[in-house]
Amino acid sequence: MAPDLPANPLSIELTVRHRRLWWHIDDEDHLPERWDVSADVGAFRPCPDNARHVADISLAIADLTQGRNLLDSVTLGEWALEFIAETVIDTAEGRLLPDLDVRIAAGTPRMVILRDVTLTPLWRGHGLGGSLIAGALRTLAHAARLAACRVSPTDFLPVSPDRVSAELASVRIAEMLERIGFERWNGVHIVDLQNPALLDARMELLTRWWPYDRYPAE
Repeated sequence: MAPDLPANPLSIELTVRHRRLWWHIDDEDHLPERWDVSADVGAFRPCPDNARHVADISLAIADLTQGRNLLDSVTLGEWALEFIAETVIDTAEGRLLPDLDVRIAAGTPRMVILRDVTLTPLWRGHGLGGSLIAGALRTLAHAARLAACRVSPTDFLPVSPDRVSAELASVRIAEMLERIGFERWNGVHIVDLQNPALLDARMELLTRWWPYDRYPAE
């Protein structure tokens, strides 16, 4: 029996790119930073050509020691601007509200905003999204202290047949985020980038698909 995925998911590579206009070279021009992550099966690994591209993840990094302006909403989103304004009480040091600060390990005063995640159709329905998100966030763990994501049914209305379907989609995404270490705080899902749950998110796939060059046993 053929495996239920197009290729061994352990052969997926993450390519992380930072995007900005070439002429944005003043100190403030690249804040907030936009990052794009592409997940693809490695060029020399067995995989049908039409399945090599696995997913796209869109992220932004906000420096919590900087003041915010309305133009930042283009990159961060309005909800993220509001969340930062409500949770950062000292922009000189990027200090968070005490109730949030105690939940997050010490680190660089920056916040990753998870903007969007899209898996290609052939890779959907296998629980891969959470592992890829966790991998992308851990890749940026040295550059930020926490990550945040807002899950709302309104985000799914354009791709859902009705409001009930949009509600169910938002519930599924929230559950997926919570499985990899996110917790809901003041209406937004947050995760400490040092949370071991982000590392544990890979274990189910590692257990099933290791050794690297083999498909799981039938």
